[in-house]
Amino acid sequence: MQTQKVTFCRICEAHCGLVATVEDDRLLQLRPDPEHPLSRGFTCPKGIAMADVQNDPDRVLHPLRRTASGDFEQVSWDEALDDIATRLARVYDDHGGRSIGWYFGNPTAFSYSHVLWLQGLIMALGLEHVYSAGSQDVNNRFVASTLLYGHAASVPVPDLARTDLLLMIGANPVVSHGSLVSAPRMKEDLRAITARGGRVVVVDPRRTETAALFEHVPVRPDGDAWLLLSLLHVIFAEGLADEAAIRAQSTGVDALRDAAASYSPEMTASRTGLEPDEVRQLARDLATAGSAAVYGRTGSCLGNHGTLVSYLMDALALVTGNLDREGGNLFGRNPLPLERVGELAGVLSYDRRRSRVGGFPDILGTWPAAVMAKEIRQPGAGQLRALFVSAGNPVLSVPNGPELASALGELDLLVSLDLYVNETNKHADYVLPTTTWLEREDVPVASLSLYTVPFIHFTEATVAPYGEARPEWRIIDDLCDRMGITPFAPTRLLSPGPVPATVGRAAGRALTAVRRRLPRLTPERVLDLALRAGSVGRGVPRLTLARLRRHPHGLVLGTGLSGGRLGEVAKGGRVRLDAPVILEELSRLGAARGADEEFPLQLIGLRELRSHNSWMHNAPTLMKGRNRRHGMRINPKDAADAGVAEGQPCRVRSAYGEIEVPAMLTDEVREGTIAIPHGWGHQGGWTTANRAGGANVNLLASTDPDDLEKLAGMAVLNGIPVRVSPA
Repeated sequence: MQTQKVTFCRICEAHCGLVATVEDDRLLQLRPDPEHPLSRGFTCPKGIAMADVQNDPDRVLHPLRRTASGDFEQVSWDEALDDIATRLARVYDDHGGRSIGWYFGNPTAFSYSHVLWLQGLIMALGLEHVYSAGSQDVNNRFVASTLLYGHAASVPVPDLARTDLLLMIGANPVVSHGSLVSAPRMKEDLRAITARGGRVVVVDPRRTETAALFEHVPVRPDGDAWLLLSLLHVIFAEGLADEAAIRAQSTGVDALRDAAASYSPEMTASRTGLEPDEVRQLARDLATAGSAAVYGRTGSCLGNHGTLVSYLMDALALVTGNLDREGGNLFGRNPLPLERVGELAGVLSYDRRRSRVGGFPDILGTWPAAVMAKEIRQPGAGQLRALFVSAGNPVLSVPNGPELASALGELDLLVSLDLYVNETNKHADYVLPTTTWLEREDVPVASLSLYTVPFIHFTEATVAPYGEARPEWRIIDDLCDRMGITPFAPTRLLSPGPVPATVGRAAGRALTAVRRRLPRLTPERVLDLALRAGSVGRGVPRLTLARLRRHPHGLVLGTGLSGGRLGEVAKGGRVRLDAPVILEELSRLGAARGADEEFPLQLIGLRELRSHNSWMHNAPTLMKGRNRRHGMRINPKDAADAGVAEGQPCRVRSAYGEIEVPAMLTDEVREGTIAIPHGWGHQGGWTTANRAGGANVNLLASTDPDDLEKLAGMAVLNGIPVRVSPA
């Protein structure tokens, strides 16, 4: 008998509503949910194609163990977990928690239970080697928020419903559907701005799908910091700044004013590639608009100065009077006390400790994934010896994948929790099968403060786990049981003597024995407690899990965001505009090198509508079509200069590596720029993805600590100097 079950997508931050058709606990189909209050019958192709992933014959459904020949054999959960626990305990006893690491990919952010129990393990073992896909994505946004507001989680979102002018830098929400802002019908929201007489201005080296619909400012790759400083220069020099807002909301504006004074549009023209008059007019338009919002995403994050760019975007909103103001950039309210608990637990940290390699500050408890291989190979105290990878594929997503793949073989233990045998975990000792998001309950915890309309959504599991798949939290919990440790209970606090590992684990076993006699702590229990302790604002009944269950399509918590919250989200109620590390970064910006004759073009990334990082290229629905191929977008003039033609295989070389891709001639990229999508070049255990071919564009990027973005340790994936020639 077929049934219809309501759920929501957990591929990106839009979280569109879905309806699943299920028969005999098997998923037959996914379709948009017309009753979802925000997405209202919309979802993108990736959400529908999740049915392919759910039913994929290549999916891992049983625990796998590597054999002596390098193949995998199926084993039982008890065999796998017993051996993993024994080997992990040996590493812990010999070298301590500082020698154990965990890498988690983007899907982790869309599973509250995964994140919660991973944090429990980190606290229990005292892990320091924690890495995430954030260092190839968004970490510098959290650094900028820490420097500006004193809180990493204070991230303003554009007030799409009321703004008169939206300035987007390096964002393509028509394809990505928005990130660090949750607005399921983003394309419709953007069109509504222009329909009411407003403007949408897209700053990007490529005429993206979003830029093609609105106004396009074709900045040079990695020129965003110079452009933003020039906009501030004009606003200050022409007396266009909102001095009342500056006095009320900030400290240290004189340092920013002095810094911007050196960056006139004429001075920065060679960096931005823009006419000075165009930059001046944009600055005037921003300052004089009835309201204006500034928004940036990965295109603005992945250059050499991504933290500075995020910092300057918020500063631009502030000095034009548009920060914490309706129609500008607003701060959402999380109905869960995540920020409060995160601060107390030390999770929302910045620069609490430094990596051994490169001396990079931690960001939300994580270090740059680009140094992971070097942390495995560099001997000494704290050397990375055992690694877990969950919902991630760093061999494809981190620069210099071959370096990491080689280093993984030197670990004492490598364990993966995933849906597939991918390019990373094909090197693992064990691959443990995890549930898809259709097989677990969930709340979009990480996005609750980023909705443009206050909203919360709980979903039950749509189908039972296929095969022997288990949710990540349960795998972690079972592993802790076997090791005699308790999630969230720091082992080192139980063992303050000179032999913390042995004494601590003995104490942990005693605590575990007590825990087994008590009702099992589960993520749902924690979630219900957090809901009851949270705040939803005036006039809204307190949330409970039972109440959310009564609203399967989600629950709207307000009509829109409001201003006047800066006093709650910024320490001391003011924005700091003169952080010393930002002033140091400005000095590095002034010393940045110019054009490189050996590598005359600049590479930027590219997100495709039917790709999602590196894990959805095995879905036939997304990979069908004659033109579904990997390629390099290049301007016809640059192609002629390089001697390459449409469809011709090309060699793309940087100072760090080279790849081969076919040329796709188009004027959507400005001269001097090439664009190549990431996430391709599969060589794992997935049939369709391997057959698709393509190349791993991150082979052109560097893992040298001197080449990483300084303040956040971000991999530099935009603005890479390259040379193109016929293959």
